[in-house]
Amino acid sequence: MLLGASLVGVLLFSKLVLKLPWTQVGFSLLFLYLGSGGWRFVRIFIKTIRRDVFGGIVLLKVKAKVRRYLRERRTVPILFASTVRRHPDKTALIFEGTDTHWTFRQLDDYSSSVANFLQAQGLASGDVAALFMENRNEFVGLWLGMAKLGVEAALINTNLRRDALRHCLTTSQAKVLIFGSEMAPAIFEIHANLDPSLSLFCSGPWEPGTVPVGTEHLDPLLEDAPTHLPSSPDKGFTDKLFYIYTSGTTGMPKAAIVVHSRYYRMAALVYYGFRMRPDDVVYDCLPLYHSAGNIVGIGQCLLHGMTVVIRKKFSASRFWDDCIKYNCTIVQYIGELCRYLLNQPPREAEHQHQVRMALGNGLRQSIWTDFSSRFHIPQVAEFYGATECNCSVGNFDSQVGACGFNSRILSFVYPIRLVRVNEDTMELIRGPNGLCLPCQPGEPGQLVGRIIQQDPLRRFDGYLNQGANNKKIAKDVFQKGDQAYLTGDVLVMDELGYLYFRDRTGDTFRWKGENVSTTEVEGTLSRLLDMADVAVYGVGVPGTEGRAGMAAVASPAGSCDLEHFAQLLERELPLYARPIFLRFLPELHRTGTFKLQKTELRKEGFDPSVVRDPLFYLDTRKGRYIPLDQEAYARIQAGEEKL
Repeated sequence: MLLGASLVGVLLFSKLVLKLPWTQVGFSLLFLYLGSGGWRFVRIFIKTIRRDVFGGIVLLKVKAKVRRYLRERRTVPILFASTVRRHPDKTALIFEGTDTHWTFRQLDDYSSSVANFLQAQGLASGDVAALFMENRNEFVGLWLGMAKLGVEAALINTNLRRDALRHCLTTSQAKVLIFGSEMAPAIFEIHANLDPSLSLFCSGPWEPGTVPVGTEHLDPLLEDAPTHLPSSPDKGFTDKLFYIYTSGTTGMPKAAIVVHSRYYRMAALVYYGFRMRPDDVVYDCLPLYHSAGNIVGIGQCLLHGMTVVIRKKFSASRFWDDCIKYNCTIVQYIGELCRYLLNQPPREAEHQHQVRMALGNGLRQSIWTDFSSRFHIPQVAEFYGATECNCSVGNFDSQVGACGFNSRILSFVYPIRLVRVNEDTMELIRGPNGLCLPCQPGEPGQLVGRIIQQDPLRRFDGYLNQGANNKKIAKDVFQKGDQAYLTGDVLVMDELGYLYFRDRTGDTFRWKGENVSTTEVEGTLSRLLDMADVAVYGVGVPGTEGRAGMAAVASPAGSCDLEHFAQLLERELPLYARPIFLRFLPELHRTGTFKLQKTELRKEGFDPSVVRDPLFYLDTRKGRYIPLDQEAYARIQAGEEKL
């Protein structure tokens, strides 16, 4: 602002008072600009203009289509119908488990039979049907058929059991539950506590004795249902499509609302931003009850006519064999899948595939280059974006470690921002005017996105639980009276505008007066321990400030060369970031999207009377880890051990 005023002042003085020719005025302004640090802007402009222009074109293209579909009241089923018309006999879905191939026509017919069957059951537009099933072609056909009728699908996480499962079914207010036969035991456990009016249908191998009383076998009923397209429901582009549930790592799962425009936006930005092609074949081994598998992956099939290979569950040992068998050109990943692949012994199949792109989020910077070089994958298409967020970003030019970017020269085009937070409480820090303070390059901050409900690209659809919405919205962020979505994620932006993921809110802890990033420490420890699963978290120690670092390591053998490990840590991590406590356990529990579940680990802490796994603590005087028994624990509790 000050620089701009100075430039205007020099312009007026040089022209009006000194009456210099325009050439001299121009040189004067240029020298002042460069001398005032403007050369940095020039450098940023040169290095990022190509990236930013491409990103802008992608955004404008998607925005134009969104406006058109909003005006024409398009929905995902309507867009899918146009895909079917383009190539009805092309393979749409392949289920790896049975090698079942469905063409677009077959998927269309199956989903229409679902819509007609549900209509005959009395369901209508606006009703909810729950879907509880492992990955397979039918999963897609079922929710798509529901959407053709205007019925909203509640996509239930297949890892949920008992209270959490019952909670999801109850809060969704579903009138029908369709479950896979493999999920029958989980339904049996809660059947007595479900609403008696809830209709139950089972898909898959039929054994009447394994399902709750009153359950009907869905598959033969669908075979008898007509396949004509039912009458179109009164639904538009911003109406509800389905619900996706959060993982429930910090409480009961919440149902995030996905509207038709959000489904399109998420799939289209990935398609155009990462230069996908209609003839690409996507390998989708991610759970279809979440957005990465069902929107980013399956969306390419429904909206853009790509073939998608569905696998029931991720398998590191079969991954490349599947890619070769089905000629996959794009593979999806999330969380730690890339590390699992790196942890496999080298094999010929790694070099015989045709994969040109790895698409996903959560690839750690520490293994990024190793992953792309070992498996010969030219493009790592990393992106950031939760199901409900309005500020997704993408790494369109494969910048190592980045999850996306925001233009430094055209930042107003895409209204997202990193804002400063209190690193202990994660509360937003505001300036004297009451607005949030934007972060400078290199300064970590929470990512937020301005909410504009009239704009399908900027709207926040939220959760079924209105109380949960309030926790995700902040006011007076960019300007007075506005609202912004709080991602709860800490990122950092470099000078060129690339964004790097740091931590989930609350996933940092403070020790020795320094903030410790669990993500970074986990990456380092995992690399030093031959890609083992590692969860890092802070634990309270009496008489100390902050929280001491503790690492839970998945090690079936239950130990490692701790003396050598301590020496490596000394070289790799600063003193405050080295874990004080170590816990070796057979395995670490994860959510369905491979996020580590740390809540119970934090609760159990480092008390040997609670934790039955081998425990060690860092003796700072000896510089090595020694066993943590009850006596050592008592000394630590009494403040007699220097940590």
